Amino acid sequence: MKKIAVVGCGAYMDSGYGCPGEWRCLKAAAMGDGKIDEPSTVTAFVKCECPGRAVVPTIGMSMKMAEIKPDVIHLSSCMVGAKPGCPYASAEEMAQIIEEKTGIKVIMGTHDYH
Repeated sequence: MKKIAVVGCGAYMDSGYGCPGEWRCLKAAAMGDGKIDEPSTVTAFVKCECPGRAVVPTIGMSMKMAEIKPDVIHLSSCMVGAKPGCPYASAEEMAQIIEEKTGIKVIMGTHDYH
């Protein structure tokens, strides 16, 4: 089974918008729906905190603590499609930084649920 890590927007999580960090990303992983191409195990769910400087070290720590390296990292659908977008970095910039620093492919989005 594929191992994935999900990075969600901390501002969305803390504001109680219901996504990310709840059933949609986890359901997509379990079912292999949306941007997750097969049923997968979520090995980490990382919260990106503004301004995002700690997200790469947090991903690294999650891999170290879990002793599991994910096959791919998904930026949550809410992080990718946030309106208004992140004032610090676009989802594309964040994905590029994560890929460069971890060497793990980053996929934009998790689910297509509304």
